[in-house]
Amino acid sequence: MKGNDRKRASAHAEAAQGAPQAEVSAVTVRLRIYRTIRKVLLGFMLVSVANVLFSYFFYTPKMYRINRENRDLVIRYRILQERIRTAQRQLDGIRHRDNHVYRALFGTDSLSIEGVWQPYPASKYAALADDEFARLMVPAWEQMDKLARELYLASRSMDELQTLSRNKEQLASAIPAIWPIDRKALHGNHIGAFTHRRFHPVLGYTRPHNGVDFGCDRGTPVFATGDATVVTADGSGYNGGYGRMILLDHEFGYKTRYAHLDKVLVERGQRVVRGQIIGLTGNTGL
Repeated sequence: MKGNDRKRASAHAEAAQGAPQAEVSAVTVRLRIYRTIRKVLLGFMLVSVANVLFSYFFYTPKMYRINRENRDLVIRYRILQERIRTAQRQLDGIRHRDNHVYRALFGTDSLSIEGVWQPYPASKYAALADDEFARLMVPAWEQMDKLARELYLASRSMDELQTLSRNKEQLASAIPAIWPIDRKALHGNHIGAFTHRRFHPVLGYTRPHNGVDFGCDRGTPVFATGDATVVTADGSGYNGGYGRMILLDHEFGYKTRYAHLDKVLVERGQRVVRGQIIGLTGNTGL
């Protein structure tokens, strides 16, 4: 019995000694892992700091690549601006020929640009305001916008000239090209032309004069100055000061008004030709 008790006591003593040794081994392993992680983190931090300092004082391959791309971007924008200027010069030449050659041949006015030059909203380029290359990009985009509008105008003008060229015979007949009365009927060659300051013979004060007056006897025949359609043929009275009045639409942007008539000899919607008698001169209206 005593021998068995000794063996049990010895086993308990060995077990008690083994537990502290296992705990010590576990702590040692954790310390080693902690130290290893700390060394890795410290090394990573040192490498990061060294990389930042190196990047600050020296160019890295990435920075060289970025700078090269930025230089290429600047060069491309400058090439773009030069191409825009070249296109603008060519377009200016087309517009000059349009206004001073082609339209002169057809006897038509310059194309109206009303409604085309509405300004872009100020916020259009706001997104580029803080960009490093804003001074380069914004003027280029503004030039492109201007060029696009002028190209649109040139396209519209060419379409109109194409229509005029197809109908040049009709255009030649429609353009007002003769006197509305016989020149022999004029009193002392009296013609009152357009003027911003003219003494009104009825009202007795100076006001703009927006018509051409022909001094002649009442009842002198009035001719249509070109082929046209009668838009207004009113022989009733005042008509805003025009009196008995005829308005002809010659198309191709031309209209003529014949006012202060004594008699109206045409009807609304009627087609008239150049030289046709449409009324008789008078002194109606203001």
